Amino acid sequence: MKIENCKLKIVVCWLYPELMSTYGDRGNIICLTKRCQWRGIDVTVQDKLAGADLIFGGGAQDRQQEIVMRDLSGKKDQLQKMFDDGVPGLFVCGAPQLLGRPYLGIFDMETSFPGGPRLIGNLVGEISSHYNLEPRTFVGFENHGGRTYLGPGVKPFARVIKGFGNNGEDGTEGAVYKNCLATYSHGPFLPKNPAVADWLIKTALEVKYRKEVELKPLDDALEHQAHDFIVKKYGH
Repeated sequence: MKIENCKLKIVVCWLYPELMSTYGDRGNIICLTKRCQWRGIDVTVQDKLAGADLIFGGGAQDRQQEIVMRDLSGKKDQLQKMFDDGVPGLFVCGAPQLLGRPYLGIFDMETSFPGGPRLIGNLVGEISSHYNLEPRTFVGFENHGGRTYLGPGVKPFARVIKGFGNNGEDGTEGAVYKNCLATYSHGPFLPKNPAVADWLIKTALEVKYRKEVELKPLDDALEHQAHDFIVKKYGH
């Protein structure tokens, strides 16, 4: 049974918006909000986990991340349960590091900070076929000193075509745990990759309503042109 978009409601939790929005990560919230509104889906953005259908975590500098971790550590069990119940999430820039070791340890991955050059530049990757997205590529920009290595409990979000990805060594980029996506891409990741935004919205609604949801198509011609330009310039 499919549900019409106009009857749907979604609550987005934006984790620590005052502390973890250093690199224009607000663009992801704007993208999610507008793509819901354009379809007649009622959307609310809050900073609390309780009642959320979709979770977003952005990037921050070291001092802000330390403040966040002191508070977030007390919410580990709540986050774990929400993830295990299928609530989707997007975590960009430094946020994925907090979900793995040596921090919360929810994601089976570990980040170290060995020093040396930062991994900086445009990022193009081929998204895992599990998501059946079109286009199969994503584009972003990375700037990180950490090196993240995945364990068997998570899968890479994508294979690096251009850039460094998780560690600059094994060709993996990001991580997937349940319905949660993590990527080292900075800032407004979703406006550059509207198919990923729609996957998050669709998944959040289907988990909430326990029924298939068919999203109204949007005119993404300009977004696709911008996406394809970056892929052609830096990718294949």
